[in-house]
Amino acid sequence: MSKLNNDILCLIFEELRDDEKTLYSCLSINKEFCEIIIPILWKNPWKFLKKGKERLLLNVIISHLSKESKNNLNQNNIFINSYQRPLFNYINFCKHLNLSGIQNIIYNIYEESKIKIIENEIIKLFVNENTKFTHLYLPYQVNFQIHLIPGAESCLSEIKFLRCNASVENYILDGLTEICKSIKELEVLFEKNNNYGIVNLIKNQKNLFNVCLFDFYKRHESFNNIIENSLIKHANTIQYFKITKPPVINLLSSFVNLRVLELELNGDYRDYNYLKNVTLPFLQVLKTRFVPTSILISLIENTSGSLIDISMKSSTSNNVTNNKKIIQTIYQKCQNLMYLKLVLRNSSISELEELLIRCQYLDELYLFDYDGIDLNNLFRILTRSSPTSLFKFKFSFSQIDLDSLELFFENWKGRHPMILQFVRQTEDIEVLIEKYKSEGVIKNYNSDLVL
Repeated sequence: MSKLNNDILCLIFEELRDDEKTLYSCLSINKEFCEIIIPILWKNPWKFLKKGKERLLLNVIISHLSKESKNNLNQNNIFINSYQRPLFNYINFCKHLNLSGIQNIIYNIYEESKIKIIENEIIKLFVNENTKFTHLYLPYQVNFQIHLIPGAESCLSEIKFLRCNASVENYILDGLTEICKSIKELEVLFEKNNNYGIVNLIKNQKNLFNVCLFDFYKRHESFNNIIENSLIKHANTIQYFKITKPPVINLLSSFVNLRVLELELNGDYRDYNYLKNVTLPFLQVLKTRFVPTSILISLIENTSGSLIDISMKSSTSNNVTNNKKIIQTIYQKCQNLMYLKLVLRNSSISELEELLIRCQYLDELYLFDYDGIDLNNLFRILTRSSPTSLFKFKFSFSQIDLDSLELFFENWKGRHPMILQFVRQTEDIEVLIEKYKSEGVIKNYNSDLVL
């Protein structure tokens, strides 16, 4: 077998970056594999960190401390083991500076009187002129001025992703605003103490692309208004927007190039009729919770048929009339649809069949039942009318009839092997599924479906 070029190996392992098991199994094959995989694993060392393994990670980090830092810890009665310096400089491989993760590890291991000292030494280890971070995660309480650490300007100048709390002190946010001007992805958690430094941080970005606003509470409405107005400056570049409280102003109308919208009203059904007039011609993904049917229908109708992914949960579309209306709107306006997640009522099964006939690109279907589904009828329609592209099914049903399920599998023979997920399972269902996996009717199955 000819030797694979290193560039090809890098591409292969980069594709496996989320597959921890495979990456670790390949580490010991040879030196070449190891030298490629280690930087991938250490790009974000908190990604695969399991509970109970925090000390192991901290020990590796401490092994990189300078002699000066170790002496400083010893002088403050913080005695650490003299770990041998590793062959790799793992710290320089890091692209994700997770200050929340560092803080959590230290807080779980060291007593309160020592936390501040060891935290400062570790932060100084990570923030240096030789490391270039792309992702920054700030904890709720930041006890140090990260922007003033020597090397911070070089180290943080290429940050593309920032997750922070709006309660972070203004002087810290102002310092980061001067350094981090190319943030593309921003996630902000809003709580009681909202500082206006976050407004300037948003305004000063050059190419804001993804924005997530969490817990946007009504009691901060004036502050929310200012935040939303700061986002309007980036209306032409923002393509992904998520908000877990209704916008205060008609913000969404400004996002003319939006591709992904995640919207939650959280049971707040005040007058948000302005959302009915929002036109998002390029929207491809719509995910909603607690959004009234009238608003949902308007959002879908105003997308010019561009939607390929729709996910709806906990909306007023659960009632009989609205459930039919929303399905009708989807098959009338979204014939390029590839993924659909919705609550299905028994009385709407015929509308679902029409959707299957019209939406010929549908690839994955995720169904909840509301009032108990006639599974014989549903599975018969899925077999009879599903487009050839549809073979991924997720079912969250209150009850699953074994005979109906077996008939579904029997009738599916000769079609593309299905990928199947259930929220609930029984031993009988598992036995049945294993039988049809062996016959090639089912390709993959698991019961770890997230609601």
